[in-house]
Amino acid sequence: MPTPATLFSMEYRHLGRSGLKVSEIAYGNWITHGSQVEEEAARACVSAALDEGITTFDTADVYAQTRAETVLGKALHGVRRESLEICTKVFWPTGSGANDRGLSRKHIMESAHASLRRLGTDYVDLYQAHRYDHETPLEETLRAFDDLVRQGKALYIGVSEWRAEEISAALKIAAELGLDRIVSNQPQYNMIWRVIESEVVPLCEKEGISQIVWSPIAQGVLTGKYLPGAAPPAGSRATDESGSRFIGSWLTGELLERVQRLKPIADQAGLTPAQLAVAWTLQNPNVSAAIVGATKPEQVRENVRAAGVRLDESIMRQIDEVLGDQLITDPSETSSPPRRP
Repeated sequence: MPTPATLFSMEYRHLGRSGLKVSEIAYGNWITHGSQVEEEAARACVSAALDEGITTFDTADVYAQTRAETVLGKALHGVRRESLEICTKVFWPTGSGANDRGLSRKHIMESAHASLRRLGTDYVDLYQAHRYDHETPLEETLRAFDDLVRQGKALYIGVSEWRAEEISAALKIAAELGLDRIVSNQPQYNMIWRVIESEVVPLCEKEGISQIVWSPIAQGVLTGKYLPGAAPPAGSRATDESGSRFIGSWLTGELLERVQRLKPIADQAGLTPAQLAVAWTLQNPNVSAAIVGATKPEQVRENVRAAGVRLDESIMRQIDEVLGDQLITDPSETSSPPRRP
């Protein structure tokens, strides 16, 4: 049987084969900070995360057109820096110039320094390539990241939504040139969206790279609050212009009906549907952390109760049986839900 959610205790996992430990529930501010919620509410959510043992905070320069980093930096001001793992990303456009995007040396260096200013810190614990850049030589990108590590401005390097062959190519170059090595990948992963399981996870397990997964609750769909044939609840992500672009394709009648059938399984496990969804991602031994977002402190407090939960095999089987043909497992799947920047 799973560990009861009432016996909550945050746990910390190594990031790949590195010595860095991260909280298995991480707090992310995509869409929320500087966008959906005001700064005061954002501070309250970050405070709740800290109170609940979350030490890992994930953001990106592109979130809310750079405002998300600023809000997070202010919210973490005064917290002992050594007690935090701050993660950010680079790739998407942050300006109108031709070099204000991608993974060129110029954009990486300029974006890294801008992120540090906005976050109010001298270094980030994890600096991630937000996507793969097909227009920049991979060696150039990896050398720029390596320079940031050697300068002490980034302690570790990761990627986000890279394919297995892209990660493999980066590892080969790093080994040949003696460059700092990727320790993590940040993919979308949840009960429904499982495309990393076939190629990315096996490679990463072999190479000592962890997953820090985003959207463990499928943009809120796996909470069960979206009902088949009903309008989205007022104030939900599906009613917000910035969030609805990413959640719309999940809101199909068949899928929502299946999600409702997960509720008894969550009850059996002593969890809410949201906690069950987050706990499910953490059963994968290649996952170091699941990123949760929130617009209210109580959402943080609910989701962190998935930490330390161990779901038994019968629960895992029941989930698969309920979701059935709704599972998306093929990396070449073309009908994927819109992906966040």
